[in-house]
Amino acid sequence: MIERRDALRLAAATMLVLASALPHGVALAQSKVVLKASDVHPAGYPTVVAVEDMGKKLDKATNGRITVQMYPSMQLGGEKEAIEQAQVGALALARVSVGALGPVVDDLNVFNLPYLFRNTAHMQKVIDGPIGQELLDSVSNNPKAGLIGLCWMDAGARSLYDTKKPIHNIADLKGMKFRVMGNPMFVDMMNSLGGNGVAMGYDQVFNALQTGVVDGAENNPPSFVFDNHYTVAKYYTLDEHLIVPEMLVMSKKIFDGLSPADQALVKKFAREAQGEERVLWQKYEKDAMDKAKAAGIQVIEIADKKPFQDAVKPVWDKYGPKYADMIKRIQAVQ
Repeated sequence: MIERRDALRLAAATMLVLASALPHGVALAQSKVVLKASDVHPAGYPTVVAVEDMGKKLDKATNGRITVQMYPSMQLGGEKEAIEQAQVGALALARVSVGALGPVVDDLNVFNLPYLFRNTAHMQKVIDGPIGQELLDSVSNNPKAGLIGLCWMDAGARSLYDTKKPIHNIADLKGMKFRVMGNPMFVDMMNSLGGNGVAMGYDQVFNALQTGVVDGAENNPPSFVFDNHYTVAKYYTLDEHLIVPEMLVMSKKIFDGLSPADQALVKKFAREAQGEERVLWQKYEKDAMDKAKAAGIQVIEIADKKPFQDAVKPVWDKYGPKYADMIKRIQAVQ
């Protein structure tokens, strides 16, 4: 007869075997699935709130069987680290910029061309339509990526900010070091504008600005303000050189471990999150600009963007031809 102590050991060993059979990032507790989610932005940020709300819907729809555990504020590293963790199944959900995803899925780099979109409304029409779905599918169907593209999220327009001086024109950028996302396209873009592009993880930007490793960076107003970059960089130049949407991706290992019904729920609530985040974003962006101005940030409007657009022509010449057909389709969206 098995003694109680041996029985407990046997039960514990069985649980360990069961747990090891599950994909990494999925917790076993009475068949409960906990999806770990990562975002570089702080609690309350539109992308964070949208994914948390998606988790609440999953929780309700599955009677608590599937939940989302959010780790905001770069707790699990920058966007590059989040992508890598999702690829191996150590993380379930990652909200990342297309700038960071471009090196993983090349098709997405079309969105990383400077001044591709006429404005944010144009970008929204593109991601909400067939082109947006095609590019989500290009992530899901890429065997090397190990990711599922779930939905798009708005991130507004990216502009320049710096610690040194107001930037009114191209000449003012000469010789200044600007942090850009870790994508060769962005380094080339910044260099073509006359600055020096420095590729760096988002989690390092604040310290780099503070210590003078870089003179500036580029991002949307909420990132500039709510990640506290505005406390060291006092000049914000609205050149709007990039309108790069963001994507919520899921680990393919973890997604494939879900039942078809659960997969359908994840996709459904992700699609809803796309629209909900946009509403949150619009208010958040306005709040950010109001806060920046109240803090004495000098906001410089660039009335004529043509010199900036002309300056990045070498980037288009270098990267554009391979996306020529997609560019035509994007530009045709009204």
